[in-house]
Amino acid sequence: MLKELRNTSIIAGPIIIGNVSQIGLGLIDSAMIGAIDYRQLAASSLVLNILAIPQVVGIGITMAISPLVAMANGRNDVHTASKTVYNGVLLSAITACIIAIMMVACKPLLFHLGQDPIVAAFAVDYYIVMSWSLIPMMVYIALKQFSDALEFTRTAMLLSLISLPLNGVLNWILIYGRFGFPRLELYGTGIATLITRVIIMLLLFAIILKHKTFKPYIQARQKAWKVSRKMWKELLSLGIPSSLQYGMEAGAFSVSGIMIGWLGATAQAAHQIALNLASATFMAALGLSLAGSIRVANAYGRSDKTGMRAIGKSTIAGGLAFGSLCAVMFVLLKSYLPTFFTNDATVASLAAGLLVFAALFQVSDATQAIGVGLLRGIKDVKMPTLYVAIAYWVIGIPIGYLLAFNFEMGAAGIWLGFVSGLTISSILLNARFLHKTKLKT
Repeated sequence: MLKELRNTSIIAGPIIIGNVSQIGLGLIDSAMIGAIDYRQLAASSLVLNILAIPQVVGIGITMAISPLVAMANGRNDVHTASKTVYNGVLLSAITACIIAIMMVACKPLLFHLGQDPIVAAFAVDYYIVMSWSLIPMMVYIALKQFSDALEFTRTAMLLSLISLPLNGVLNWILIYGRFGFPRLELYGTGIATLITRVIIMLLLFAIILKHKTFKPYIQARQKAWKVSRKMWKELLSLGIPSSLQYGMEAGAFSVSGIMIGWLGATAQAAHQIALNLASATFMAALGLSLAGSIRVANAYGRSDKTGMRAIGKSTIAGGLAFGSLCAVMFVLLKSYLPTFFTNDATVASLAAGLLVFAALFQVSDATQAIGVGLLRGIKDVKMPTLYVAIAYWVIGIPIGYLLAFNFEMGAAGIWLGFVSGLTISSILLNARFLHKTKLKT
């Protein structure tokens, strides 16, 4: 088991660093905006909660690329892998454009969610530019899915790391109005994010076209790079359920974030701080999930059921260990971490309390992400989608609402809803993978 976990971790390491660095963009934004005004931090929380659902739905479409490419590689089928990435990137780009246009058209929604009017007013321009930034983000992720599937993970990691100082400098210039630029505050943060996403997308595209690792797939373009109805159907058969899975999870967090907004700007700002930190640890778990999915899909392409089960069990064990470590970290540092994001003592104190609940769901959050990835690696996506729907929307959100408003527990009640939903999801998903890969005796 340790050998399989080590092999998965070699692939996962750069993916995790890249994922966490992308969350780092949000952390940098929150820290710099929170230093100006907690109401602008609350406005960023409102926008990110609204965009979370369409964003992860779009990302779910891209998630079909890596397992299909990995399965083709398991069969040494370069032509199919090349055809998959061409159609996958094209599908992702079209999906991203549709999502961005729809979200911009829904701008008036900001003023009809029962939020603080000042917070909603701050959010408008930021919402528009962040909607458009979904396009380069999704194309970048689609290209990254291809490179990750080939276990070429370090370049995307380096690009993600480069994006951190780039975004930080652009934030500094545009938020505070340096070098003759106007002081744009929260809106400047959105513009900086858009520019950063465009740059790293173009850099990864250029690397794929030129690097020797991708040469066989680029050389196959004359025959492989054609729009294929069959390939789109296969991509969508994996991508749509993946989108629903991620969308229902993000939707649960977004709806919960909006409900917390009913409690006031202070509670919403504290929620955003705790959620940013929990999201960082989730993205690390997601990296392990993606690596496990790639390796399981490769074994699936070779029809190696023993390998699939061994890889899956070791990845689940890794998720358990990682989640436990994160839980301890959140408890020990709960009073210290929020001070990076706000100078308001009330917001920091409330965020520290929420981090205790974030600690409670670290193990289940990590292992449910791994369960989703492992099942996608064996093309099992329909029943897991139902499991996710039940865990979040039948159990998690109703419990959170009941505790928050009927039992007057406030934001803490909503976070206890997270704990219940994530735990049920983790148990159902991982039990299904172990059942599906059970060896016959």
